[in-house]
Amino acid sequence: MAKHAVERRLAAILAADMVGYSRLMGNDEAGTLAALRKLRTDQIDPWITEHRGRVFKTTGDGLLVEFPSVVNAVACAVEIQRGMATRNAALPADRVIQFRMGVNLGDVIIEGDDVFGDGVNVAARLEGIAPSGGIAVSGTVRDHLGNRLDLEFEDMGEKVLKNIGDTVRVFRVLRRPLQYDHPPSREREALPLPSKPSIAVLPFTNMSSDAEHEHFADGLTEDLITDLSRNADLFVIARHSTFAYKGKSLDVRQVASDLGVRYVLEGSARRAGNRVRINVQLIDAIGGGHLWAERFDRDLQDIFAVQDEVTARISEALVGQLTRQIQRNRPKSMEAYDLCVQARKLNEYSPQTAREARLLLKRAIELDPSYAESRRLLAENIWLGWAHFGESMEPNRQLAMETAEQALALDVNDAASHWMLGHVLGYERRWKESDAAFAAALKIDPNLADAWADLSDFSVLAGRTAEGLEQVSKGLRLNPHPPVWYYLLLGQAQYAARDYGAAVRTLRKEETYRTMSRRFLAASLAQLGLLEEARHEANLFLSGNPQFTISYWVAAQPLRDDATRDHFVTGFRLAGLPE
Repeated sequence: MAKHAVERRLAAILAADMVGYSRLMGNDEAGTLAALRKLRTDQIDPWITEHRGRVFKTTGDGLLVEFPSVVNAVACAVEIQRGMATRNAALPADRVIQFRMGVNLGDVIIEGDDVFGDGVNVAARLEGIAPSGGIAVSGTVRDHLGNRLDLEFEDMGEKVLKNIGDTVRVFRVLRRPLQYDHPPSREREALPLPSKPSIAVLPFTNMSSDAEHEHFADGLTEDLITDLSRNADLFVIARHSTFAYKGKSLDVRQVASDLGVRYVLEGSARRAGNRVRINVQLIDAIGGGHLWAERFDRDLQDIFAVQDEVTARISEALVGQLTRQIQRNRPKSMEAYDLCVQARKLNEYSPQTAREARLLLKRAIELDPSYAESRRLLAENIWLGWAHFGESMEPNRQLAMETAEQALALDVNDAASHWMLGHVLGYERRWKESDAAFAAALKIDPNLADAWADLSDFSVLAGRTAEGLEQVSKGLRLNPHPPVWYYLLLGQAQYAARDYGAAVRTLRKEETYRTMSRRFLAASLAQLGLLEEARHEANLFLSGNPQFTISYWVAAQPLRDDATRDHFVTGFRLAGLPE
């Protein structure tokens, strides 16, 4: 028999394995095998072919695939997992099939049709620590990808993998919080129109020749949303939801239907030197036609006056009166403003992007010490560092408080500064002051979705579960396509309400399922008696949060109700989280 030639080369390897294969086979062997065959034929193999992959090994519940590049490998993995999430959404829990996937770039040995070596072994070990329905990649893959795919990555740290000599830096693949791979589904249940005039401000198109001005157009959009939402006579969709449509060509009638509003504002901005041209049009998406359109050609330094005029004109068109609200603090430096706009997008993604945001914000403060927003965003950044990103509690806890106080002192008319101060005051257990700050924020801006959702956390941990559920639901209505932490707080509230099944469904949503949510998912599964699944989720949570202990959680959280505290602690213990 002729021997195959042996070749060594660098290759991108995808390892995939079905979750709970033995359990599903035990329940329905024939049905499970048929479902797997259909998945391979209809969904998995076509995506592999599309991305130029080659399956070189299969097992009953898994496969190994070689790709010509890490871009092909990761893009294929993401498409398969998204397709599986769509498929599973329509199935009962006992028929759901999920895969774990690992991707590595490394040296492999090619012999005939077979591929083996450390490059393959590491991919297989990465698959083993990936979350259900998720993807884990090596640091080498992350480095080679750069920004070539519209993805975000969660750093899980250095890992010791079984039978692998050196530790491996591991990242979990996430989608960018502000991006969606498709417009919000048209199959979503229609949202009823509010009783107030309702409006969504779509991201302004950057018409400048310089792509660096993209963040200027985004900042203009975000500021208009903020100013409009301060009008208690309007119902204004939050920026996170409208930015789901950024860069997409869509029918405004469909956008309005998806978001549950009647009116849509579209616009564009062209910035050249010290001049800026802004076009805006206000559309009645239900009645049809344009209510108002205008073009502004101004000096760049007049941009905030233009924002005020646009806000007033929209209010006049929708409410019937020309409103001039008390102005928020405006920056004196356009460079400081641009830095803040960039930092808004980076603050909550990951420890890495948060560190980048902190540098931008500190520079903005140097350029314009009187600008409140830079300090408010910095307070949030510092709080995220110690509360979620593994930085030391002290002195960051006190520093977050001091920075939030400085922001509010600079601008008492900024609702977000009141909210952020209320948030950090709650973590200091200064309940009366925290409650007053939240109330002030929502009086200034009754449409501040983030504050409504955040307030739910404090209500639930105070034992007011029904109130917390109502608050997070209000936040979700104002922000129908929210950042992931809204769903984490919804799942927390559902757990507190002892609706464990609902909590599991919420926390297993594709957009929700990430490290921080798994502690509540594990507790919910444990309360349902699904201890094996609960402990698996607890271990995945600990892989990204090795410093977590129940006692630290109790000490750090704004708990003010003993029964609620004990309920969460019981769930954590049942799931096997460390004391």
